[in-house]
Amino acid sequence: MTTYKNHLLIIEDDKRLREVLNKILSSKGLRTETAVHGADGIKKVERDFFDIALIDLKMPGIDGMEVLKKVKTISPGTYVIIMTAYGTIDSAVEAIRNGAFDYITKPFKTAEIMIVLEKALEDRNLRNRIKDLTKQAEQRHKFEGIIGKSKSMQAVFEMIKRVAKTDATVLITGKTGTGKELVAKAIHRGSERKDRAFVVVNSSAITDTLLESELFGYVKGAFTGASRDKKGLFQEAHQGTLFLDEIGEVPASTQVKLLRAIEDRIITPVGGTKGEKVNIRLIAATNHDLQEEVVKGSFRGDLFYRLKVMSIHLPELKERREDIPLLANHFLKEYNIIFGREVHTISKDALNLLLDYDWPGNVRELEHALERGVLVCDSEEICPEQLPLEIQYPEETHIRRAVEEGKSISEVEKKHITLILKKTGGHKEKAASILGIDRRTLYRKLNKYGIEFNKKFPSK
Repeated sequence: MTTYKNHLLIIEDDKRLREVLNKILSSKGLRTETAVHGADGIKKVERDFFDIALIDLKMPGIDGMEVLKKVKTISPGTYVIIMTAYGTIDSAVEAIRNGAFDYITKPFKTAEIMIVLEKALEDRNLRNRIKDLTKQAEQRHKFEGIIGKSKSMQAVFEMIKRVAKTDATVLITGKTGTGKELVAKAIHRGSERKDRAFVVVNSSAITDTLLESELFGYVKGAFTGASRDKKGLFQEAHQGTLFLDEIGEVPASTQVKLLRAIEDRIITPVGGTKGEKVNIRLIAATNHDLQEEVVKGSFRGDLFYRLKVMSIHLPELKERREDIPLLANHFLKEYNIIFGREVHTISKDALNLLLDYDWPGNVRELEHALERGVLVCDSEEICPEQLPLEIQYPEETHIRRAVEEGKSISEVEKKHITLILKKTGGHKEKAASILGIDRRTLYRKLNKYGIEFNKKFPSK
């Protein structure tokens, strides 16, 4: 047997067997401890970590099955092997269901128990190795809490590194849920201001009438209820970073003062007459097309170009599908820790659904899907039925959404055909069969809707 420096607990009420096992296993390089009954064993597990617990099934007081449940609750990472002279299929199945790794019946030979222990240790070592490799792989594709191995995200990481070293104003663009605030925090952490304040302002969450006073503060008597001077968020962020989220929602009346604050680093509180110097690094973000807003006249052109000294665009999740498995496994581990669960993997079918879905809510929606999956999963693997319905049945969801948005029959049909082609990996004959039309009709519709004939659709 390989020599291991592992910690093993023997919970056995039979003194002779307990001592024999202790002697044999100690001689094989295992660090062993013994417990004379279930309550004693539980106390030891509460005090220390054991790689393996050998538990007798029939003991006075708390029986082995209850001890097993307690051990797995206190220490989910401990491998439990049940020992019993009353071996039945039913008790074996129940022990495995309750978290036991294996089951051995008495009397057993030394070679038999060593084989079971060897198997448990090999499984534990393999799982730890997989965890280590997964962690290493994730770290290679992780930057300041942002995960992505795709070319588009690697380009984002490079741009973050570049702009973080400067004090330039940065505009971050991207759809809702793509991680704009994470990027802003990463820029702040990589800058010389990292030990100073990082102040977040969500422009869309503050009413137009309050936004100006929130940003620039106010003086006593500026308006009804202003009983004292109040600092604004520009002042709170002095010497640090101010992150203006949803900058496109800032009303025109505030945009003029915002432009002056950015250009001159001078702010004037509401009701005040004297300007005050502030030393800040400004980062703004939007899910709007600000250039289009400038054309429409709803956003000042001079403010837009002042904000866009440096810009970073975050792609939608559907544009970087190769990052979905990395992100999904990251959220799986994160919510296992948060909820104290032991959901180890995502099934192939569930992963295919995640890869096929269009993610209108982007990374945030994926995170919530994994959060739900971990919460409702009753095994070690997330299966399709544990995912939200819109991910399980994307065709129905897309059609329902199109109807709710008042799309025409042609638009709904185009979307449906595209989804079916995607589902079949671009196989026209299979797609036609699912759609209930012949191949010639499918080609006619592809031509009608401008869907590329030879487009490479991701397949399962």
